[in-house]
Amino acid sequence: MSADRYDQLAIFSIVAQERSFTRAAARLGMSQPALSRAMRQLEERLGVRLLARTTRSVSATQAGEHLLQVIAPRFEEIDSELALLSKYRDTPAGKLRITAGEHAAISVLHPMLGKLLPDHPDLNIEIIVDYGFTDIVAQGFDAGVRLGEQVAKDMIAMRIGPDMRMAVVGSPAYFARYPVPLIPNELMAHNCITLRMPTHGALYAWEFEKAGQALNVRVEGQLVFNTIAMRLEAVLQGLGLAYLPENLVLEHVAQGRLVRVLEDWCEPFSGYHLYYPSRRQSSPAFTLVRDTLRYRD
Repeated sequence: MSADRYDQLAIFSIVAQERSFTRAAARLGMSQPALSRAMRQLEERLGVRLLARTTRSVSATQAGEHLLQVIAPRFEEIDSELALLSKYRDTPAGKLRITAGEHAAISVLHPMLGKLLPDHPDLNIEIIVDYGFTDIVAQGFDAGVRLGEQVAKDMIAMRIGPDMRMAVVGSPAYFARYPVPLIPNELMAHNCITLRMPTHGALYAWEFEKAGQALNVRVEGQLVFNTIAMRLEAVLQGLGLAYLPENLVLEHVAQGRLVRVLEDWCEPFSGYHLYYPSRRQSSPAFTLVRDTLRYRD
């Protein structure tokens, strides 16, 4: 059915209920000539007369009464459902999709959103772990999480975590067999547990900086993983050296399960940021999640 016919049926319903073109026109915000024209077109399309008109009143014909009984409850139901939609303008509800790296999902998104969701049962959040640089607009995500230096310039970025540091660690058993590296380049002589980047397929180069001097070292080793959990487990087993976010290894270092090296080459860098398109209109759900994740010193 065409949109015009839906409009005409809605107009007919109002005219039949009001029993007046004048009152119906005022209620609909239409001119009386436009309203009369719409009714004539509807009657011509249906091939029956729906309204009996006199100089003083308008009433539905038998066919018009039958039609009114059929469509009036439907329009009332539609109006009622449309009214219910207003709650979504004010209540955090619906589904949000966020893409993030594994560490960001584990260390920031999961703990923060885990506190939020029990109080908002109508809110659903899907987190897709991805090391690649996802086009969040093309892939239908509401937002993404990346390190501040990795966020595209055409996005709005908001800090959701503190500055970070990386750590090179190995087990005491590993260092019982191999010497401690004193400078990053000595890592090339070690068995390193590496990460393969999905964006371009290459192994991730370990990044170092000291006194303004930046240095990337392309390490190699017997094991390559694409998850943090497996790299951490491998280094704890003494299978090589690993380059991991500091917060994941500090307890292991404190308990003597891991030994940290090259700490003076691991300077702080910008932490995680939530990013989203600048043209995005914030829903109550997105606003709530954004404000929950906002980093506060």
